[in-house]
Amino acid sequence: MTHPSPVSSRALVLFGATGDLAKRMLWPSLYALHCDGLLPDRFQLIGAATSAVEHASFIAKVSDAIQSSANSAMFDAVKFAEFAARVQYVSVNVEAPQGLEPIRAALGGSVAGGVIYYLSTGPQLFGPICLALKAHGLVDAASRIVIEKPIGTDTASALKVNESVGAAFEEHQVFRIDHYLGKEAVQNLLALRFANAIFEPLWNANAIEQVQISVAETVGVGGRWSFYDSTGALRDMVQSHVLQLLCLVAMEPPAGFTPSAVRNEKVKVLWSLRPITADNVATHTVRGQYGSGFSGGEAAPGYAQEAGAGAASDTETFVALKVEVDNWRWAGVPFYLRTGKRMQRRSSEIMIQFKPAPYNIFAGIGATLAPNALLIKLQPEEMITLTLMHKQPGLNEVKLSEVPLNLSVSDAFGKTRRRIAYERMLLDVLHDSSALFVRRDEIEASWKWIDGIIAGWKATGQKCRPYPAGTNGPSAAVALTERHGHSWHE
Repeated sequence: MTHPSPVSSRALVLFGATGDLAKRMLWPSLYALHCDGLLPDRFQLIGAATSAVEHASFIAKVSDAIQSSANSAMFDAVKFAEFAARVQYVSVNVEAPQGLEPIRAALGGSVAGGVIYYLSTGPQLFGPICLALKAHGLVDAASRIVIEKPIGTDTASALKVNESVGAAFEEHQVFRIDHYLGKEAVQNLLALRFANAIFEPLWNANAIEQVQISVAETVGVGGRWSFYDSTGALRDMVQSHVLQLLCLVAMEPPAGFTPSAVRNEKVKVLWSLRPITADNVATHTVRGQYGSGFSGGEAAPGYAQEAGAGAASDTETFVALKVEVDNWRWAGVPFYLRTGKRMQRRSSEIMIQFKPAPYNIFAGIGATLAPNALLIKLQPEEMITLTLMHKQPGLNEVKLSEVPLNLSVSDAFGKTRRRIAYERMLLDVLHDSSALFVRRDEIEASWKWIDGIIAGWKATGQKCRPYPAGTNGPSAAVALTERHGHSWHE
């Protein structure tokens, strides 16, 4: 995406500047934007957190963060010195009457010119920070606020967060970030659909048999057990990343690549999701929890044995869903969604299987036809593969086999640096471009649908099914697709 609009901000204030996300993603991304000349000349970077940290010590932490990141090869002492000249650190206290005054001082006493506030904090602080910024007079019409997921844990809490944020910022000033939307392969999905005339006429129930979206991780919950146990895979992954991918696959063509046009079509998909309730939750969902096993060739503990694990828990670390989109384009097409931890391999992918050829003219010579499939891999490698039937070379008989046509991002654009997704998202905020961010009504519509599933689980007493670490989830997930004549792409 290009940015015809000029940068309309002069500073970024990063709350949670010493936290894990800031160290792994945000400081390295900001440094990369600086090196590429994409930050304005006098653009300030103000790190804010509760702890008291000396300036030199904080700059050293930022340096270490960049050198330990995916952008480590970009590190250059001279470039970093230029970058560090932009950076200040302030200690703040949201609860104190004058607790945010250090931010005002760092900004030279005025917020004029457009200040971006990035909340890399726990979600319980979103509302209090926004209200404190408003109360301190640190918000004006040019200000923007960026907040991370999770935004709430259900519809009611999401509404509460959105109301608190909305009390300080207008909706057009709010950027709800989902870093999956910053991935090159995810953005390429829009280009694949809407910049190529061959796909869009086939992108519907007339030509497509099924759609699968899988986001699998090989890691467990590790030291995040206490957080994860109150969340689970459905809230943590499906409500955000997976449903966003579904929206991009299923949305109607927007009138243009503008924030309102794109997000209007995404929310229509969420409104069209057929509810999963107590009546169908047993046939449309599978919950799972990993036990001990082997992952990456090493013994791996079960969820109940992870560091920090408490009493016996029924929190799901795996979920599989059969989803239906009730509109003209997708009527009758199943969308299978799957995500889990301690899976066999790390992957994020979208598989679109087309319907088989209506008649096999090669049946008389013993040839069988496999349906065409479009596989969009998001990670760990970014690749698009279209599988077609092809005749094997030979003189005597016709033998057919499946042949993949591959478009590898690394092969096609090998000289282009692979960017951290946050670089794209931060650059879009700088240019006040919100097309790839999540709107308030999207958040609330997705939570309403997720709440129905959770209520269905509780009403029917659906328990987690065990699966060994290092596998593809519980066997019941296989049955979920097979009862409809399909199977998971592995």
